[in-house]
Amino acid sequence: MTLVQLKHFITLARLGSFAKASVALFLTQPALSRSIKALEEELGQLLFDRVGRRIELTAFGQRTLERALALLEDADQLARGDRSMSAQDTGRLRIGLSSGPGALLTVPLMTHFANRFPQFHLDILRANTEVLTQMLRDRQADAVVVDLRSLRPAPDLAVSEVHELEGAFLCRPGHPLLKVSRLTPARLWRYPLASTPLSDELARILVERYGASAHPLRMIKLTTDEVSHLVEVALRSDTVVLAVRAACPALKPLRIQPALQAQARFGLVTLVQRSEPAHLAQVRSVLAEVFARRT
Repeated sequence: MTLVQLKHFITLARLGSFAKASVALFLTQPALSRSIKALEEELGQLLFDRVGRRIELTAFGQRTLERALALLEDADQLARGDRSMSAQDTGRLRIGLSSGPGALLTVPLMTHFANRFPQFHLDILRANTEVLTQMLRDRQADAVVVDLRSLRPAPDLAVSEVHELEGAFLCRPGHPLLKVSRLTPARLWRYPLASTPLSDELARILVERYGASAHPLRMIKLTTDEVSHLVEVALRSDTVVLAVRAACPALKPLRIQPALQAQARFGLVTLVQRSEPAHLAQVRSVLAEVFARRT
């Protein structure tokens, strides 16, 4: 088999159609069919089930896809060698960011690459932790930065660059609650509360600290994955936002009693068995710089 055949297989698996894959690969459909058939014959098993005009990966095909992706990544790293990085570097890096990291890191990461590697492609992927983790396993992302409280530990995931940031109840400047000398949970709950989806661990902390009424399913009235949207809503209304304080500099923290005392734990997650792209070192550098300013 050849790397070209593996590229054909990966493209077909991702697009799920010989017609779409042949266009993407600049091949005729018969040529693509011959390439896939030759690969199946060499491997001794079918990679796809043909159902009319539709195709689906077989169980063997799914396992082969994972190994093919890893092989192509290793080949790409080998081709690049150990050369030093320069402003003329080309290539692509796909970084997934969940809600909090997205608010903190999107602009610094894009600015860093625009200034230092203007010919390089940086894709920022935004989604929740579960979706981003699956994208990482499917090789649709090279690394992700997520709140580790929402991440399920797994032997195929490596976590590094861990940083903790303070969580808080936040509101707009001039909010009536900022004038309250002793803010109780009961008084806070009178206002609409908004947040990104919260982890089970944070839900447990809220219930332990403030009682059953503080469970997110009861307490949180507005939910979105985008912190920037939460900030806009809070600035235009009396909504109170539960979020990482550093991600919402336009909002003011409320001094609720007892204090929240909850930390978000952000970390860079990669696949254990996967070769690390050279430019991921630049992402690590930006993370360290951004979080150093926020702690």
